[in-house]
Amino acid sequence: MKRILVTGAGGSATSNFVYSLRLADEPFFVVGTDTSRYHIELADLDARYLLPRADDPEYVEQLNRVIERERVDFVHPQPDPETLVISARRAEIRARTFLPAHATVERCQDKLASARRIAESGIPTPQFFAAESEAEFRRATEGVVATHGKAWVRARRGAGARASLPVTSGDQALSWVRYWTDTKGLSASEFMVSEFLPGKEFAFQSVWLDGELVTSQARERLDYVFGHLTPSGQTSTPSVARTVHRADVNEIATRCIRAVDPGATGVFCVDLKEDAHGQPLVTEINAGRFFTTSNFLAEAGANMPHTYVRLGFGEAVGGLPKFDAVEPDLYWLRMIDMGFKLVRENEWRSRAPTERQ
Repeated sequence: MKRILVTGAGGSATSNFVYSLRLADEPFFVVGTDTSRYHIELADLDARYLLPRADDPEYVEQLNRVIERERVDFVHPQPDPETLVISARRAEIRARTFLPAHATVERCQDKLASARRIAESGIPTPQFFAAESEAEFRRATEGVVATHGKAWVRARRGAGARASLPVTSGDQALSWVRYWTDTKGLSASEFMVSEFLPGKEFAFQSVWLDGELVTSQARERLDYVFGHLTPSGQTSTPSVARTVHRADVNEIATRCIRAVDPGATGVFCVDLKEDAHGQPLVTEINAGRFFTTSNFLAEAGANMPHTYVRLGFGEAVGGLPKFDAVEPDLYWLRMIDMGFKLVRENEWRSRAPTERQ
């Protein structure tokens, strides 16, 4: 039995990764780690351990103690901070990993750096700017607003649409940055501003080996967990999503992945959003970890966490579709404390009072 260690096991993204492994046609012994003793109690694990934060000098030593005690074969880091540290120190980790090159992980965790690489490769990108001072940030925002009518302010690092806000003036942008500066210790240089993309939002999940795409699937985000409580109206974590077959989404996502890493290996997840003309543009690339809803596609028949682990063990996984790994118009519904469910377009059970049974 393969023995897998997953980090961030108290979070939903890792929980759904483990759920996907439990769906596989082979058993796994799963060890989970987290910094908090509370949420890890909810996780479906065979063993669980508390670790210090990834930026703690003792982190790798403590991780290796768990690896040795539980005879772990393979480590999957899920949260970005742990992905970054394990990627940088992979030679010290006493188990297998299946991560992209460390330079790729670093670049993709900086949304500005990845946007610059994509633009340098000649691939269309949203208009974007960075600034070293508040005055520069205000001017950059005003320029974007003058061209597009609205701008999108965001932190360069972090998940879940961290510190994101649509704005219509330089004053709004600067007030937002100052709020984060005063309360969270960020500075203007840790933000970027880009054109606001008003169209549909897509998520492209894929697994790669030595620069070759192994398999992938795109989905459209339709509604967001607690989106109604955020200033931007979204959190990047969907409460409703549906699978789509969009050749343009597939093409732009794979081009951008190859732009940031021609030898792409491991998991790459791409966020895209349509501009005013319906053209999907890449807003960020996540390298080395899965989207939160990896279990959606696993339930639908494309178990990418299992494929990823098998590749990490050096196993052949031929015969998988490179694009559109599952059928379109599959809906994934999820809600806090209500679980999740996969529904096909023609399987809705609710109806209007005027409809006949």
